[in-house]
Amino acid sequence: FTNDWLNAHYHFSFAGYHDPRKMGLGPLRVWNDDTIQANTGFDPHPHRDMEIITYVRRGAISHEDSIGNKGRTEAGDVQVMHAGTGIVHAERNLEDGETTLFQIWITPDRSGYEPGWEARAFPKEPISGALPALASGRDEHPDAMRIHQNASVHGGRLNVDGSAHHKLGKGRAAYLVVSEGAVEV
Repeated sequence: FTNDWLNAHYHFSFAGYHDPRKMGLGPLRVWNDDTIQANTGFDPHPHRDMEIITYVRRGAISHEDSIGNKGRTEAGDVQVMHAGTGIVHAERNLEDGETTLFQIWITPDRSGYEPGWEARAFPKEPISGALPALASGRDEHPDAMRIHQNASVHGGRLNVDGSAHHKLGKGRAAYLVVSEGAVEV
């Protein structure tokens, strides 16, 4: 999808793009790769019963919502919004250059949670070993921002020739997205 301020690549069926073979993966419902032009963005709009994770890749995004949260999340950092029983929010690129981000929607394990929002800086240094959990509803990731689902979003930066590992438990699935460069799996 492209208009005068947004260039969006939808990994799964979303908005006007529909492919019955691409309806998500388990509770992962949306993965959008968005480029938002300077001084534009998403005007106030409602959501409910969705965990919305935004990973800013370049630039920054400014958040404001109907429950009083305001914040700026910059490149390499992550924000989580719990739409819960209902929230109206705006996400704007107030920067002088374009902002690129991944927006990830995960269906919660039940409806009716209290809405909320938080943002967190994550280490920018290359990792080795396991990819850190950025947002998770799993007990084994106590340092991650919490979501209301037995799922996790992991991320990290690797050095050239670096490696990371991630072990999937029985019956679990993964969706791998490389934001820059190439990897061998």
